[in-house]
Amino acid sequence: MSFSSFALHPQLIKALEEKGFDRPTPIQQLAIPSLLQGSDVMATAVTGSGKTAAFLLPILHQLIGQPRGKTRVLVLVPTRELAVQIAEHLHDLALHTPLKAAAVYGGVSPVPQEQAFRKGVDFVIATPGRLLDHMRNKYAKLDGLSHLILDEADRMLDMGFLPDIRRILGSIPKSRQTLFFSATLPPAIVVLAKEMLNNPVSLNITPKPTPAAQITHVAYPVAHELKSTLLLTLLKQSATKSVLAFTRTKHRANRLADFLEKQGVSCARLHGNRSQSQRTEALAGFKRGRFRVLVATDIAARGIDVEAIGLVCNFDVPHLAEEYVHRVGRTGRASATGDACTLVSPDEENTFRSIEQNLGRRMPRETVQGFDYKKKPSERFEIPLNERIAAVRTRRAGERTRHKEKGESRGPRQTRPNGSAPKEGSQTGFPPQAQRNSTIFGFSKGKSTSLRRVSMQERSR
Repeated sequence: MSFSSFALHPQLIKALEEKGFDRPTPIQQLAIPSLLQGSDVMATAVTGSGKTAAFLLPILHQLIGQPRGKTRVLVLVPTRELAVQIAEHLHDLALHTPLKAAAVYGGVSPVPQEQAFRKGVDFVIATPGRLLDHMRNKYAKLDGLSHLILDEADRMLDMGFLPDIRRILGSIPKSRQTLFFSATLPPAIVVLAKEMLNNPVSLNITPKPTPAAQITHVAYPVAHELKSTLLLTLLKQSATKSVLAFTRTKHRANRLADFLEKQGVSCARLHGNRSQSQRTEALAGFKRGRFRVLVATDIAARGIDVEAIGLVCNFDVPHLAEEYVHRVGRTGRASATGDACTLVSPDEENTFRSIEQNLGRRMPRETVQGFDYKKKPSERFEIPLNERIAAVRTRRAGERTRHKEKGESRGPRQTRPNGSAPKEGSQTGFPPQAQRNSTIFGFSKGKSTSLRRVSMQERSR
């Protein structure tokens, strides 16, 4: 089967040929005909299976030649990375059409996004929070919507976006074509889908998450404190040029990235504490090959679309089988082969076995030749949380002591001859706040410069 068998618009076929896409993936074979007929769809597909094109192609086909000037399609996604990824895919597929898209997400200036709303851009690909920010203004008009897509719906549920989604649903037309695309469909999402979808076509529904068949899996048992040095050894022994490593927390992502950089490994980091410009730069540098390793948290597991990632390493064991599938799904995309490894410490073994049981497969355990499993690390990889909290408390206690000592060194508070303190509005000075400001702005009693004038001067500097 080829894409031409769907009778898609010639401009879309031309774009597909230029990108080298000639045969649709299984999810595309199932979804495109139903979507072209206007049916609502609830679909489950393995990450990297081509579901983005599965919903973009039929919608693009329907919009070509239609009146423009209104936003017709809304795609809701859980992360800003996924919003950018879908916008890039749409740009490639719509290259020979006039249809345009805008990615709407937080962490960047809202002004270009506002301009896109005012122009009535054809597609809006948005995270729920930033979209609601815009919808509080009259310029964010979505009354012309004909299509709504929830991509990675289960991840949006995990991230607590369900209330936001319900608020958005209450403000858009009820007459529309609605699509659910996700790697998994937990019960809460199924309930929401039944409320939103009209006689949906269910596609590729599977009871268990399943990694792509072309991915090779292996587990490396190792002490927790030796994980970083073991990963470094794997990097030195492997010729893989592109490695994606997942950690459990943002703090551990930073620690691992710092360690690898000190060892001469080109490395970038991607997590929620990074600014949007930093995240964009990290992902772009990883795509171009500037960084060999990208260290990320699960917030990025659904938003990284990089060709030819050779290895995905679970530096920390994920909590659920679904998370494992999403992580390793960054490799072995579009029928390519890939490798996935997991560093399993003794206290993570039970969690990893639970994942294996859920997936219905046991990962082979291997050791790395030449690695000293008994050697103690020169320094701790991570300071335990209780120690970090104690350090913060100690620092704050010291700051309070210094402030107290500084206040006592200023001497006793001035009093009147009768022993009473100056009152606000008296001839002895300004109100309490003004008296504090007088010290900051550097003027004293007897000078003619007013508080207001000095304050204005300070602001202008």
